[in-house]
Amino acid sequence: MPPASPAQMQRRHYGMAISFVVMVLIPALLSAAYIYTRAVDQYASYVGFSVRSESAPNAGDVLGGLGSLVGVTSSSTSDTDILYKFIQSRDLVERVNSRIDLREVWSKAPGDPIFGFRGGASLEDLVKEWDRKVRIHYDSGMIDLRILAFDAQDAQDIALAIVDEGGILINQLNDIAREDALRYARDELERAQGLLRTARQNVTEFRNRYQLVDPVADVQGQIGVVTSLQQQLAEQLVALGLLQANAQANDPRISQTELRIQVIRDQIDAERQKFGSVNGEEALSDVVGQFEILTVDRQFAEASYTAALASFESARAEAARQSRYLAPYIRPTLAQEAEFPQRLRLLLMIAGFLTVIWVIGSLIFYSLRDRR
Repeated sequence: MPPASPAQMQRRHYGMAISFVVMVLIPALLSAAYIYTRAVDQYASYVGFSVRSESAPNAGDVLGGLGSLVGVTSSSTSDTDILYKFIQSRDLVERVNSRIDLREVWSKAPGDPIFGFRGGASLEDLVKEWDRKVRIHYDSGMIDLRILAFDAQDAQDIALAIVDEGGILINQLNDIAREDALRYARDELERAQGLLRTARQNVTEFRNRYQLVDPVADVQGQIGVVTSLQQQLAEQLVALGLLQANAQANDPRISQTELRIQVIRDQIDAERQKFGSVNGEEALSDVVGQFEILTVDRQFAEASYTAALASFESARAEAARQSRYLAPYIRPTLAQEAEFPQRLRLLLMIAGFLTVIWVIGSLIFYSLRDRR
């Protein structure tokens, strides 16, 4: 067989070369020209923080575990999740923009339409630019941020504003958690105060109605009077027996003693009648019974109030010990030199992406050509 002739450039080869120049080389050169001549330097400020939750040992056990009834809990992980969403929210963008004019900060590169702010006056455009300029990384309860701006001080100011607003949010969450912890104990305390107030008012009304401070003490006093009269009656009966045994039947001392005995018996009957109904009036025993019921109600209300007050104090002390706060482990940094855009890396990425597109297009072209 004759030797193969040397390979020669065909028209399709020239077409591939031209397509490479058009699709890869020229766009890459234009990108390089833009990146190195028009792209404005950007400075990065880095900040990292987490949400810490601390509490002292629970002293509520001394009060019988009353502190556990109010549901005081610690949830620093969920707080960090909330903070992570907050940093990406429109609310934070609006708050930071009220402190720092973000449109002015990100519009300091008028000749750089790619990396500069190209939105309008709406807050939605500002939120989109926020997503471009503020990068967030969340891992294991720690949040790391990178903030870009065309001035190093602006980048640090935005980072400081984010930390301040995050601290305000955590303080608000802390206040809400404390209020939730105290709400149940406060409601119980107010209910116990109402019961005690009502019980004491009932006792006061009872005393005013019957003109008695303590009916039980009055009954005990009357019992003492009856007991004393019974002792005197016994003594007089003994004296009468002695006189009847030793004196004459017409002895005046016998009649005097008998009279004294009758008077004592009448007095005892009179004292005993005070315990029952007299002339349609309410019986003293019933009055005492009512007073004892009111006294028991008051004692129960006082015990309930004491327990509710102890529970409230325990809950308040526990809530005071629960402390959530924003703990930065990387303070907002002030850049000394511009790190972005990373021109060489960005150019290589653009060139690689264009090359991949060109290769895929060439393969598709040859595949269609071979089928014909």
